Amino acid sequence: MSYGSAAFAQPTPATPAPASTPAAARTRLLLEGPIVATLLRLAGANVVVNVVLIAVTATVDAHFVGRLGPEALAAPDEADAGALAPLPWPSVRSQFRLRRDRVHLGAFLLASHPAPVRRAIDRYRRALDADPVGYLHGSSVAREAAVLRAAASYTGARAADIALTDSTTMGLALLYNGIHVRAGQELLTSTHDFFVTHDALQLKADRAGASLRKIRLYEDSAAANADTIVRRVVNAISPRTRVVALTWVHSSTGVKLPIRRIADALRPLNRGRSEADRILLCVDGVHGFGIENVRLPALGCDFFAAGCHKWLFGPRGTGLVWGRPDAWQHVTHTIPSFTATGTPGSAMTPGGFHSFEHRWALDEAFRFHQRIGRARIATRTHALNTRFKRGTAAMRHVILRTPRSASLSAGLVCFEVRGVPPQEVVDRLLGRGIVATVTPYAESYARVAPSVLNTPAEIDRALRALASLA
Repeated sequence: MSYGSAAFAQPTPATPAPASTPAAARTRLLLEGPIVATLLRLAGANVVVNVVLIAVTATVDAHFVGRLGPEALAAPDEADAGALAPLPWPSVRSQFRLRRDRVHLGAFLLASHPAPVRRAIDRYRRALDADPVGYLHGSSVAREAAVLRAAASYTGARAADIALTDSTTMGLALLYNGIHVRAGQELLTSTHDFFVTHDALQLKADRAGASLRKIRLYEDSAAANADTIVRRVVNAISPRTRVVALTWVHSSTGVKLPIRRIADALRPLNRGRSEADRILLCVDGVHGFGIENVRLPALGCDFFAAGCHKWLFGPRGTGLVWGRPDAWQHVTHTIPSFTATGTPGSAMTPGGFHSFEHRWALDEAFRFHQRIGRARIATRTHALNTRFKRGTAAMRHVILRTPRSASLSAGLVCFEVRGVPPQEVVDRLLGRGIVATVTPYAESYARVAPSVLNTPAEIDRALRALASLA
């Protein structure tokens, strides 16, 4: 590959390149434009070094991005991140510019950027402001490749199977719009899912001549039972069921579904089905992603969509969709990709001009989590949530709506205060310096989300404020 100068020529790889497509040709055109040669002619001596570094990095990354086939960019291990000493919790908190006069128990809604993410966003923003065309053409593919490699390392998936999006909503809409469904087939979801899932599935059903059915997975969320949840899903399956669309952690109640068990229970039901009739398990995973120490392939689902600007503390306006390698054949992308290189993930990544400085900084969020330690994050988050739930259990005026078991909950705790509307509960807590939220559902609760941003002392302060509402 050449960037307009023989100095950047690379040896021809021994492995054959994937078949050329119009999208791949557009990517090559983006990479092989004359911008680097032009910059080299115009730049001063001290700038040439930076341009050369950018060009070499882009060339190497483009070589791999152009070959995101079955084996390329396989998920590396976390050795590099693990080689660094884990960040102590006060150091983790110091990375965020949060107001110190408040206990932030709503971080799951929209992330505050940690220092590494902020610095990366600022670095890319300044580069784009200084030379939008030059930096975009010289660095976009390299930067996206870096994000995909970081995502693969964190998720345990192949980079080839990851699409970059702007949010969970975008990912779910792209997935359900593109999934192959025939007239007469059925889409199955739960009554507990967010309206985005319901609406996206209904739109698909209407277009395809299919039907949508919603089932209850539990009657009393606080008493939710894994066996009952799995049994209700399995009992709802019919010969017409094509999609099972579920949410890993319900933002309405805080219930965490046993996704792996559901996937295992669906596997025998797929035996003997044709590929066109295969049951596809699709998961909105946003409120488990960044908490649970689980690699995506181990969940057992076919597709997984999540925003990266919640528990992962990634740049605002970032997300991803992951698909199992043998499941991508059942989806057609909706929006033309600018970076299609012959892989399902790249084809599913919507084209257009994005907030690039945010997207390119996403790799720093993955590395930040790995530096803290995935297992440590899961343990700390569950411990803080358990502390809050244990404290509310002693309050007669509080009704806990989230299971106390860590196997059926994650980082969300939903509750009611007897005789006080949920919004009033949230307002009164804020008056005491506690940031909480209200679940945006017909059956509404107050909600907190203890995370690694918090300390045990802050949880105790929140409990004292809640006790004062009696």
